[in-house]
Amino acid sequence: MSVLLEFSMFPTSDECREGASVSKYVSRIIDMIDTSGVAYRLTPMGTIVETETLEEALAIVQKAYETLECERVYSSLKLDIRRGTDTRLQKKIASVEEHLKRSVTT
Repeated sequence: MSVLLEFSMFPTSDECREGASVSKYVSRIIDMIDTSGVAYRLTPMGTIVETETLEEALAIVQKAYETLECERVYSSLKLDIRRGTDTRLQKKIASVEEHLKRSVTT
């Protein structure tokens, strides 16, 4: 099974905010994900991780929340769960790129 989780998470409480930027807190989450060993991609609007189970994906969200150590946190999650496949983080992008190559040559 492959679980793709796209999520964003950042503090909204004053004790964890220093102006408009939240990159200091996002970097803590990315460090945690990196050390967890799961495949991930950081994007300007969130982070995509790929796990083998839904439980692993949700554990990443829980650890991300605990990493922030803030009173109030905003988070948005999207899940794509598919049985019988893996490494979709790379395969989905490669598939689109292949279609782009075909459209350029035709």
